[in-house]
Amino acid sequence: MPEKTTRLRTDAANNRAQILDVAGRTFETEGLGVSMSELARRAGLGVATVYRHFPTKADLVAEAFAEPMAECAGMLDEALADPDPWRAFCRVIEEVCAMQARNHGFSVAIVTALPDEAAFGKFRDRAAQAFAELIRRAKEAGTLRSDFALSDLPLILLANGGLRAGPDAAAASRRLVGYLLQSFRAGTAEPLPPPADLPLDASVL
Repeated sequence: MPEKTTRLRTDAANNRAQILDVAGRTFETEGLGVSMSELARRAGLGVATVYRHFPTKADLVAEAFAEPMAECAGMLDEALADPDPWRAFCRVIEEVCAMQARNHGFSVAIVTALPDEAAFGKFRDRAAQAFAELIRRAKEAGTLRSDFALSDLPLILLANGGLRAGPDAAAASRRLVGYLLQSFRAGTAEPLPPPADLPLDASVL
């Protein structure tokens, strides 16, 4: 292989890695609103180079979050395999809220299901189905209050997302989730007003 071709391919691979590194860190802390041109500037590259590797912003977002999406899918699979329904239910609430507290961009990408990126829509549908099954199992086991609804998940995320601007969002999130999980447990629960009809994307803040 000619040396020039090898160098060009190496440069392209390095540029792609640089774009993904900058995009991942930016999306994590600032959300998805940063433009492609600004990402290119921060990566020290021309915007044409960014678009050559990622024709749409949705392509870039999907690639930047491929690893956390796989980790989240694995967490859901492990929860479904857990023989303890209450423990599995709690684990998902805890980990989803922790993820939202530390990575704003990923939580936004999941709940908005980017229209140009089918992987996020499929993942969101799969996550909703998995969580609905965990709710069913925990209720059947008598550990989850009977009036807990799937639409309570975006309600939880709305409350948890409101802590993001605080000085210690992670600690505040853990504290809030601890309070919430105690209130979700069956046994001493008092009746609540009917659940709000909130779509998952209502939890975007």
